[in-house]
Amino acid sequence: MNKTYLYRLDWLVILCYLSLVLFGVLNIYSSTFDNNLNKDFVLESLAGKHIIIFIVSLVIGSFILFIRAQFFQQLSYLIYFISLLLLFGLFFFGETINSATSWYIIKGFSFQPSEIAKIGTAFAISRYLSDFNTDIKEFISLFKGLILIFIPSTLIILQPDPGSAIIFGSFFLIFFREGLSFKYLTFSFLGLILFVSTLIISIKYIIVLITIVSFLIFYFFKKSNKKTKIFPFLIFLLVSSAFVLSVNFIFNSVFEQRHRDRFNIILGLVEDSKGLGYNINQSKIAIGSGGFTGKGFLQGTQTKGNFVPEQQTDYIFTTVAEEWGFIGSSFLILIFVILIVRMVNQAEKQTNIFQRSFIYGICCLIFSHFTINIGMSLGLIPTVGIPLPFVSSGGSTLLSFSLLIFIYLNFDSNRLGDW
Repeated sequence: MNKTYLYRLDWLVILCYLSLVLFGVLNIYSSTFDNNLNKDFVLESLAGKHIIIFIVSLVIGSFILFIRAQFFQQLSYLIYFISLLLLFGLFFFGETINSATSWYIIKGFSFQPSEIAKIGTAFAISRYLSDFNTDIKEFISLFKGLILIFIPSTLIILQPDPGSAIIFGSFFLIFFREGLSFKYLTFSFLGLILFVSTLIISIKYIIVLITIVSFLIFYFFKKSNKKTKIFPFLIFLLVSSAFVLSVNFIFNSVFEQRHRDRFNIILGLVEDSKGLGYNINQSKIAIGSGGFTGKGFLQGTQTKGNFVPEQQTDYIFTTVAEEWGFIGSSFLILIFVILIVRMVNQAEKQTNIFQRSFIYGICCLIFSHFTINIGMSLGLIPTVGIPLPFVSSGGSTLLSFSLLIFIYLNFDSNRLGDW
């Protein structure tokens, strides 16, 4: 690799990546630190394993930088197919951890194939969108693209791991960059509002409200245009009503009881300050107790008291907020914002649809993980087991996101010329 190629690497993204991994090591070490045990740092600890996976990522990533970008495009569907086989194999050879059969454990080494599936799905969608025959504005093309997302999502839901399945929905945003009408995003947002509203309010009231709104909209359209037909509004009314009637079935079938309980707590339907609500309350206490500057590294009382569950993974942000305060939390969020904005900006410079779409896919994954994880810590989103990229403990997650960063570096540097 010559000096010119090194110069072409996106060093701002590399700096953000290294900063997040370092921040992860510090906070994982702090969240698992025990004054009563040996205070020396050991590689067998979770923080040590984070470093080991980081080094492994650097080694693999170095090879990725040497691969031609076209090679990834040619193998996209193969990578996607292999990831689906790994997901399917869980039903026969997977290990159950925390009520979800989402892991392979081989000679003490465990990995989560859903992380590989994220990479595979991003490749498949990008390859599909780069096909000359694909026009995402057409319904059949959109339908085929959604199938690429639906298959891995369904296999993951059946594990059951609805949290990881939700992440795959973020790939839908790539379609908008490639020309899909934003009316689909509007309908998706309305669907989400209907879903949540139905959980809070009686179904009959929701249907009455939909009926009134549908006819009011028809009335105003008819008033401005006499040729307006009532049929489309009746279809909207029927589809919306059918969706509302299916909400409870979807809610009870897709989500486990523990997830349903967390939704009910977040929505204020159930008060449980000592049960599942305890986790959220302790998380908020830890975040609030950090104040503006934080209590200092290894000085978090909530962290040291083990009041917050899974603090090294799902709730790692509480350690950041308690020990580094508002300043440290804002700095962490700023790094993520810079990383995502930079990658989106560089994606827009791509003339290759495959590479541009894949970079957007990376941004969708990082953004959804980042938003949901911090939302969980703040009690704004039910706990669904989504780690914070590069920061939370978890070898599969760190390795997969690191590989995504190196693939981005490959695509971005190749945009500037061959080497």
